[in-house]
Amino acid sequence: MRKIISLMLVITALVFVNNANACTNYLITKGASTDGSTMISYAADSHVLYGELYHWPAAVWPAGTMMDVYEWDTGKFLGEIEQATETYNVVGNMNEHQVAIGETTYGGLKELYHQSDAIIDYGSLIYITLQRAKSAREAIQIMSFLVSEYGYYSSGESFSISDKNEVWIMDLIGKGEGEKGAVWVARLIPDGYVSGHANQARITTFPLDKNKNSISSKDMDKIFDTDIECVYAEDVVSFAKDKGLYKGKDKEFSFSDVYAPVGFGGARFCEIRVWTMFNQVAPGMDEYWDYVKGDIEHPKAHKEGEAITPDNYANNRMPLWVKAENKVSVQDMFAFMRDHLEGTELDMSNDVGAGPFAMPYRWRPLTWKVDGVAYCNERATATQQTGFSFITQSRNWLPDAIGGIFWFGVDDASGTVYMPMYTSMTEIPHNFAVGNGGMMEWSETSGFWIFNQVQNLVYTRYNYIHPDVEAVQQKLEQEFVDFTAAIDAGAKSLYEQDQAQAVAYLTNYSNSAAERTFDTWKNLYNQLFMKYMDGNIKTKKEIPEGYKYTTPEVNQPGYSPEKYKMIIDETGDQFKVKGAAH
Repeated sequence: MRKIISLMLVITALVFVNNANACTNYLITKGASTDGSTMISYAADSHVLYGELYHWPAAVWPAGTMMDVYEWDTGKFLGEIEQATETYNVVGNMNEHQVAIGETTYGGLKELYHQSDAIIDYGSLIYITLQRAKSAREAIQIMSFLVSEYGYYSSGESFSISDKNEVWIMDLIGKGEGEKGAVWVARLIPDGYVSGHANQARITTFPLDKNKNSISSKDMDKIFDTDIECVYAEDVVSFAKDKGLYKGKDKEFSFSDVYAPVGFGGARFCEIRVWTMFNQVAPGMDEYWDYVKGDIEHPKAHKEGEAITPDNYANNRMPLWVKAENKVSVQDMFAFMRDHLEGTELDMSNDVGAGPFAMPYRWRPLTWKVDGVAYCNERATATQQTGFSFITQSRNWLPDAIGGIFWFGVDDASGTVYMPMYTSMTEIPHNFAVGNGGMMEWSETSGFWIFNQVQNLVYTRYNYIHPDVEAVQQKLEQEFVDFTAAIDAGAKSLYEQDQAQAVAYLTNYSNSAAERTFDTWKNLYNQLFMKYMDGNIKTKKEIPEGYKYTTPEVNQPGYSPEKYKMIIDETGDQFKVKGAAH
C-alpha cells in the first residue's frame, strides 16, 4: 500500500514564506578550526520568515512509500517522489551523521529560472538530502540525482555541505523551461582553508575530468574516492555553449562568470559579507576592498545578447577560499555572524543615518533615490530580518550521536543566543518548536517572539541597550561552550553502555539549554523595559533604613554633543533659549 508522506508535515508554519536573497554562509575546514571540527554557518534572512527549529525523526519506510514535496518558500505543492527505505534524524540543517547543509540564493540568469514541471526546489533539496546522506560526498551524489530525476524548480543557489571530515561548496542553477534538471559544480575546500558565500555564485574556473582529482557526473560512482576534489554536472559547459551563453575553451569556462556574473550588487551586497570573515582570518584582504565595494574590473565589457567569453570575466574577484592564518573557534563563528562592517569606512553606525544612538542598521528598502540618483544602504552580515541562524560543528573524534552540535539562534544574530542542539536529540524544545506561533500568530512561549521583543527594544537606543543584551548573551554562550566538554564526556560514558540513554541525555541537555535561554530572555525583556522606558535610564537603589521604598536613580543622557550640534546646524536659533532658562 502506498503511504503518502508530506515533506512539510512538521514545518507547516513555514510554508508561506518569501525567503529573500540575503543569507550568509561561512565554511571552515578541520585544519582551519581551533579544535579540529568542521563548521558551517547560515543566516536565513527574510522579513517574513518565522524562526523555528525543524525536526525530522529517523524512520524506516515500506517499499513503494511516496512523499509529497512542497516549495519551501511558498508552500506550493510540487509533486511526489519515491521515499527512501530509511531516513535519518535531522535537527535543523544537520543530521545524526554530522552532515550539514546551508544555502544562499544568488538567482543567476533569469532565463534559467523555474522549470514549471519540476518537483525539487532548493529547500526540498536540502532537507530531503539531509534525511538520506551519511557524508558530504553522498549528499552531493543525492542532490545530483534528485535534480536530474525530478527537475529543479528554483533559481541559482550556492550550497555549503559538510561532514565530520570535509567541507564542500556547490554552485547550482536550473536549465530553465523546456529542459530538465540543473548544471552545477562542487569543490572540496582544501584542509586548513576557509570559504564563504552570500548570495553571489563564487565558483569560477575549475579542473575538468582530465585532471585525476576531478570527475563529471557520468562518473559519479567515483565520488567516494578521497582523491576526488571536484565534481560537476557532465553538461555544465556544453549546456552553456548550446544555449549561446558561453564562447571559449572548456578549460577556461567559469561557472559564476557565465551563469551568474557579478555586478555592483553581487559585490557590495553579497561578496562584502564573505570579505568580512576572510579579513579576520587571512592577511592581504585589503587588496579586494575596492572590489567588494562594487568596483568590478573587466578586461572587456560584455555586450548584451552576445555569448560571454573569458575576456568578459571580472578579473579582480576574491579567491574562492583562503588559508586561515588565524584559526577559527565556534565563538569566532558566532562573532562573524554578528558583523556590521565595524572597523571599515562603511560602518553604518558612524554616519548620519545611524541616528542619535549609533544604530548599525538601516530600514529597507535596500536602495533608494535622491534627485533621480540611486543610492544604497549597506547589507552587513548581521541584519534585522533574520528568521534564524546557526553554526554547525562536526567532530570526528566522537561518535556521530555525540559529535554533531547545531548551534541555533533566532532573530538578528547580533542579539541572539546560540544554543547547543545535539543532532541526535529526539525532541525539540517547545519554545522553538514548529507550530509554536507564526509570523502573524503571537505566542507568549515563542522564542522567536521574545528575541524580537528584546531586539526591537534595542533598536530604539542601540548604543545604550545593546551592551546590556550583549553581556547576558556572552555569559550564556560562554557557559554553553564551557559545558560542552563535560556534556560530551557524560554522553560518551553513557554511549558505551547504552546508546539510547546517551541520546536521551543529550536530548534533555539540549532542551534545558533552550528553556534556560528562553526564560533568561523573558526576564531580560522585563528588566530592560523597566530600565529604559520613556527615554530614561533607571538604576535600582538599596532601600535606606527606616524607608518602605525608594525611587531609582534616573539618568537622562539625551543625545551626544555631535548630534546636538547637528540639530543647531540645521535649525539655527529655532530652539535657542532666550532670557533665563528655568
